[in-house]
Formats: sequence, structure tokens, C-alpha cells
Amino acid sequence: MTSIRILVIGIIVGIVAAALLPLIVLLDLAGGGDGFGLCTGGIGACHTSYFDGPELLAVLGLVLFLLLVALRAALHVRSIAEQRRDDDALDPSVGGRERLGRG
Repeated sequence: MTSIRILVIGIIVGIVAAALLPLIVLLDLAGGGDGFGLCTGGIGACHTSYFDGPELLAVLGLVLFLLLVALRAALHVRSIAEQRRDDDALDPSVGGRERLGRG
């Protein structure tokens, strides 16, 4: 159960990192940096193609989509594990299944 929680936290951290990556690159460029290798001569000497922006947007969108799918799958697995744990706790010999609508 804890491994699923760690996985969910890791996926959420990945989503936040992927969403903040463009902002971090822009802050580096505005501070006089090279944008983590994006513009080697700084923002004044940066020459890029017209397709670099849409390509970056598509890649980040795909990464975010895949991370959201992975998060949904991890939460579904966690739900299944919790359901199995609850079903094991409500063993037929103990009783109580009828009152919860699981009998």
C-alpha cells in the first residue's frame, strides 16, 4: 500500500515539474542565463525555428497527458487494493456483509 502512495506522490511531483519547466527556463533566460541550453548565447542571440515553440508545447502536453494517465491508473490500483483489504476484513464468518450491501 505504501509503494502505491510513493508512486502517486512521484507522479504528482513529475506533473508539477513538467508544468513548471517552461517557467523555470524563462526565468533563467530573463536572468541572463542560457535557458538550460536552449539559447547558448543568451536571449539576445537566440535564434530558433518557428516550429520549436509548438514542438515544445506538444511534447510537454504529451508528457502531462501520460503522467495524468499514470496517476489515474495508480489511483485505480490503490482503490482496488483498498477494496480487497475491506473485503478481507469483512470475512463471512464475522458477519456484517448483509448490512453493507456486499452479501
